[in-house]
Amino acid sequence: MTRIRDIKTTFTAGAVSRDLLGRSDLNAYANGALELQNLFIFPTGGVTRRAGLRYIDTAPGQGRLIAFEFNTEQTYLLVLSDDQIDIYFGGIKQTSLSAPWAAADIQQVAWTQSADTLLLTHPEYPPQKLTRNSGGVWTLAEWGYFEDNSVRFQPYYKFADSAVTLTPSGTSGTITLTASQNVFDPAHETTRLRINGKEVLITDVASATVASATCLETLENTDPTIDWQEQAFSDLRGYPVTVAFHQDRLVIGGSRDLPNRLWFSKSGDLFNFDPGEGLDDEAIEFAILSDQVNAIRGLFSGRHLQVFTSGAEWMVTGTPLTPSSVQLSRQTRIGSVTDRYIPPLSVDGATLFIARNRQEIREFLYTDLEQAYQATDLALLSRHIIQTPVDQDYDQNRRLLFLIRADGQFATLTVYRAEQVAAWTLHDTDGTVHSVSVVGESVYLLVERDGTYMIEEFDDTLYLDSALDGESGTAVATWSGLDHLEGKEVSILADGVVLSPLTVESGSITLPAAANSVQIGLPYTHKITPLPPGSVSAAGGGRAVRLVEAIFRVEKTQSLRLDVGRGYDDTILRQFGGMILDTAPPLISGNIRIHAFGWQPDGENPLWRIEQDAPLPFTLLSVTTELKVND
Repeated sequence: MTRIRDIKTTFTAGAVSRDLLGRSDLNAYANGALELQNLFIFPTGGVTRRAGLRYIDTAPGQGRLIAFEFNTEQTYLLVLSDDQIDIYFGGIKQTSLSAPWAAADIQQVAWTQSADTLLLTHPEYPPQKLTRNSGGVWTLAEWGYFEDNSVRFQPYYKFADSAVTLTPSGTSGTITLTASQNVFDPAHETTRLRINGKEVLITDVASATVASATCLETLENTDPTIDWQEQAFSDLRGYPVTVAFHQDRLVIGGSRDLPNRLWFSKSGDLFNFDPGEGLDDEAIEFAILSDQVNAIRGLFSGRHLQVFTSGAEWMVTGTPLTPSSVQLSRQTRIGSVTDRYIPPLSVDGATLFIARNRQEIREFLYTDLEQAYQATDLALLSRHIIQTPVDQDYDQNRRLLFLIRADGQFATLTVYRAEQVAAWTLHDTDGTVHSVSVVGESVYLLVERDGTYMIEEFDDTLYLDSALDGESGTAVATWSGLDHLEGKEVSILADGVVLSPLTVESGSITLPAAANSVQIGLPYTHKITPLPPGSVSAAGGGRAVRLVEAIFRVEKTQSLRLDVGRGYDDTILRQFGGMILDTAPPLISGNIRIHAFGWQPDGENPLWRIEQDAPLPFTLLSVTTELKVND
């Protein structure tokens, strides 16, 4: 018989697809696992039970989470819900503001921030500006364009055919405009037009060809002219889709009726879109025209302005960006999600975006060798994890990308490009996760539990979800404040000991014995299922195999429930640490050596598994296995 010793020192390939079961020759096979659930992967290779979720507050309903950073010490969580924005600081609600977006439309809201101003856009709603002044007063209002003597310097566009003319009845005051074809709609009332560069305001629409207007500037003459435009954004034509700040300009990417057009404000004058005479600092606008649809879905300001559209990814260059130097070039043909806004994110110098097919997350990265961008698929080996993403955000501290799926589960990607680490894990909770936001050093989720929407924060000191903890100088048995878990069976950690579950009644539970400290919340289970031993395939597949010994290197671990072929055994750490059931288990760091028995007819199944829901610390750094293979 052949003895094989296999050392697994890293999980930096994450949970890989079953499609790799026949590819034991790949590095991803040696560094991956068949299942990793509710675990965070360290960039160094180990895995740990994911942080629990601390209950923060109950949200009004379905919505979205957005971060607002006033300065490095003042970061706020914005909770968008039906016609409302709730603002939190340090987990405490500061204020609520009325907002225009209905709950069904919130997923299309896009945003960007500069200093103390957050701009929010939606193709069906006037764009909004959220500000916080130095006195802590919050204001949400429609953004306004620069005006001078009643002239408004906003984007204009001729939606009618280029040959259509307008004939004004006069050059000042109240006039009548007559069009050569049907162009006017009742919704044109209060819309501004530019006729030969001069502005008028429509006050009434009599028919599809006749409208009344007030001259805001004196017109040149009353001759029919094809030189006229209407304001690009209105209730009739829709509003901006997305925005960004780039090279001291405000960039608007697309609108409902002009989905492939870009507008750049005047340099240093963010709400002035007057193209003027085309001088270097004046506004710029152009359309993205190519052989495929290019509805703009996202903008990102990096080395260049990156434009993510429904059909391709583009680069806008110009140093500095001026009307004469601006250039647009297509880089890749992947396309982005169209039915909601999922922000592209900067991660380790690359921009991560969700592909239009919703089965890929792409790393958009500029390469000096090719002087162009490439879009690498980061989910190629873990396609089963990427299923219809609906939101994402990146936690720099943990080096984790959080990805929310339409089915309510969420995934994390451990990213460390310098070390070629891209490792996926899948997570679940007792409920449906709808949104994620990283606010400073905190990560928040919006979770629906039994029809109630809850704001919850990842907390490394907790090992339960929707959880609360508490301490008392005098041991007490009854713990209250659990109204959000009413009627739920909860797990309990009391003075470090895992107790039997209890049901919350009237917002409280009563322990069988008084305790000084507790954690109370909903349980979740973490799992590790390795790939079948690749070394068996290397030695010749189809042979009987037996696990002789396994050595698990753990770090600061209090619970290990392990199956090495005899069923799950959760007494392993008690045997190792000599603990008893009614005291807190010790934190163990070191090797746990397990002997196993029994042959498998072939090497097609994993030789060990870990699965446990105990709300206790668990970290696994490496696994060494010794196998026997029947010759």
